[in-house]
Parts: sequence; C-alpha cells; structure tokens
Amino acid sequence: MKQYIKALEHVLDNGKRRDDRTGIGTRGVFGYQMHFDLRNSFPAVTTKKLAWKSVVSELLWFLEGSTDERRLAEIHFGKPREEVVNKKTIWTANADKQGVELGYLNNKTQKELGPVYGKQWRSWGKDVGGEDQIKKIILDLRNNPNSRRHIVSAWNVDKIDEMALPPCHTMFQFHVQDKELSCQLYQRSADMFLGVPFNIASYSLLVYILSSILDLKPGNFIWTGGDCHIYNNHIEQVKEQITRDPLEAPKLKMPSFKSIEEVLESRPTDYKLLNYNPMDSIKAPMAV
Repeated sequence: MKQYIKALEHVLDNGKRRDDRTGIGTRGVFGYQMHFDLRNSFPAVTTKKLAWKSVVSELLWFLEGSTDERRLAEIHFGKPREEVVNKKTIWTANADKQGVELGYLNNKTQKELGPVYGKQWRSWGKDVGGEDQIKKIILDLRNNPNSRRHIVSAWNVDKIDEMALPPCHTMFQFHVQDKELSCQLYQRSADMFLGVPFNIASYSLLVYILSSILDLKPGNFIWTGGDCHIYNNHIEQVKEQITRDPLEAPKLKMPSFKSIEEVLESRPTDYKLLNYNPMDSIKAPMAV
C-alpha cells in the first residue's frame, strides 16, 4: 500500500482548499490513479487498521440488493435486527440524517436509504424487476470475455435525488485477459483518509468473489478518483499516517463459489485476512 501513502502525500502537497457539502471543507486534487496487483496479496492498508468486517458486510449487503440499513446491521452483527437496535453501521448516520430528510421510513428495526448502490446493482430502472447488473455481468464475462462492455453503474441519473447518498463509487469495468479478471473503479468523490482504503479493499474483494464464480484468477484492481480530498479535520491524522512505513500485505482466504446465490449465503466471518498485522487505528470523524 505504498501507493496509497504516496496518494495522501500528493493531495497534501498539491491539494487546493475547497468548501464542500458537509461544511467542513477539504484540501483536494482532481484526478488520481492507483494500481494494485491482486495475484499474490490483498491490498489492505497496514499503516492503520482496516475495518475489514465492515468492508465484507457492506459488499454482501450491496450484492444482496438491500437498501435498508438495518439489514446491513443484521449481516454485520450476525443477529436479527430486533437484537441489534442499539448497534450502528457505517450507514446509520446517513439513514438517520439524509434518509429521514427524504421522508423514508426510519425506526428501530428499519432505516430506508432510497435506491442506493444495492438497488442499482441488482434492480436498475424499476422498483421491482429491473435489470440485475450483477447477474448480467457474470453471464457476459462467462460468455463473451473479450467484450469491452463489462460495466456496472450505480449512477442512475433519474434516481439520484431519491438517494440518501448519491454513489461516490459510481461505476466499474471488468477486463479478462489470460484467464485473469481485472477491474477498474471510477470514484467521483474520494475521502482519501477514511473512505479510499475501504473502497480499495471492497472492490478488490469483489474481484476475488467474481473470479471464484467464473473460475478465473484475480488480476489487477485499478482505482481511479475524481475529486480526491482530505477533510480539514483529517489533516493531522493524515500527517501521522504518512510517517508510517507500510508492512507486508496480507493474503485473502475465503470460500469458493459457483454462483452469486452461494455468495449471499456466506457470512463476513468466512472472509479472513491472513498475516494481517496493521498498526494502531487513527481515529477521525466521518463527514455526513
């Protein structure tokens, strides 16, 4: 993850100050790219602790197609929603603020977010029976691996105003070469300190999952950012992080899958980072 440390340094050194939606303000650049080789290791940040269980839980939640934050809580904590009413997830704040502002149902056992990522991935275009982009991409990758159209998009223009949080990671494209599966993500808005390590891990995991289903090997993950920023209240934390030298990257151990249905039967605890010994966490508030 030396690339990630270099990205933080680049934004600190070259970023311009800007106001933003949250009122906190940022220092940022427009346009940056990182490449990660997934063949022999997994790109989990080691200069601070990655919230790995949250990464896995959220990805399974997206793949399920859910838009209910309390369903994410069930996946993450492994208990019925009635037993985790006081437990929070990384989407709780968005549900309780933007979701409520949009008029969505919000109580102890259900917190709707509108047509966010999972809805677009699994049912684009209609409330019921829309295009299942995940099943389609698996079918297309299997039957026409040389296509240049292996794209999944969460940026449904007609639905943006109905989403508690418009997608930051807006679209991703797959590429098959020499029986290896690679992916490039475009992220329109990139919180470099809190969000980006999480997103790198999430999409790298997705490559591993789809590689398993398709009987391919993981190749490369390419992260491309649009507005790449550090929040003003994260500056000191970033300065601390860039003084730390990255450690050896871990390896991923997970089940093998034959279908997306089998993936959805798995649990976050089924996915393990081997030899992952990160440095201490560096706390910072999330902008909502």
